Amino acid sequence: MSFFTEWLTLGLQVALFFFLGRLVDPSMLPSYNGVHPTYMQFVAIGIALTAVIHLAFGRVAAGVRGEQLMGTLEPLLMTPTASATIQVGTVLYDLVYIPLRLAVFLTVVAAAFGLRFQASGIAPAFVLLLVLIPFIWGIGIMNAAAVLTYRRAGAAGGLMVALVALGSGAYFPLQVLPHWLYVIVRLNPVALALVGIRSSLIGGDGWSQVGWNAALLAVCSVVTVGLGVVAFRLALRRERRRGSLGLY
Repeated sequence: MSFFTEWLTLGLQVALFFFLGRLVDPSMLPSYNGVHPTYMQFVAIGIALTAVIHLAFGRVAAGVRGEQLMGTLEPLLMTPTASATIQVGTVLYDLVYIPLRLAVFLTVVAAAFGLRFQASGIAPAFVLLLVLIPFIWGIGIMNAAAVLTYRRAGAAGGLMVALVALGSGAYFPLQVLPHWLYVIVRLNPVALALVGIRSSLIGGDGWSQVGWNAALLAVCSVVTVGLGVVAFRLALRRERRRGSLGLY
């Protein structure tokens, strides 16, 4: 039921933006390698990537919270299993499922609405997605650390996803933002990934846009994963010291 309702939600979101796109002037959208996309081409990639962010961000924290509510978190963390193994195990299914889900979603939307995506851009877009996922996962580990400490961090996690989506250009071009805000958010790692993926799938840029964007995303991913691991270990050490791992 979760699987079907998730896809139904995506379908309703696509339908919403399809009708909203009739109000959008296509000339306001950026071009990619000289190709001017329709709003549906533009926003379909944004919807798909935002859904990926939501999944990757929330899964680790949801796994920790689920273990808390079942009363199995303390026995699990008291075993000699490394915390990194537990974190990876929590999201291992999603690391396989998310790229497949993105590919299926874009294929279905392209067929349903007659959208044209460049086959030559599939591999570069996939590489950018793989480099972006650890960045989102690192933030998700920080969210899991907050769950360990405060037990409930869902509202803060939802706010973080909303801010990332707002500042990524998923639903509208970042150029329409006030200049001072555009200068800040244009270096958002998710925005960099979106520009690269759109350039590949819409403009057919191939590998020309991947190198620089992938390098920046890789640095950001290393930083966020490192911060997430440190935050989780500090939170775990605190709860063990206080003897409150079993509380929920």
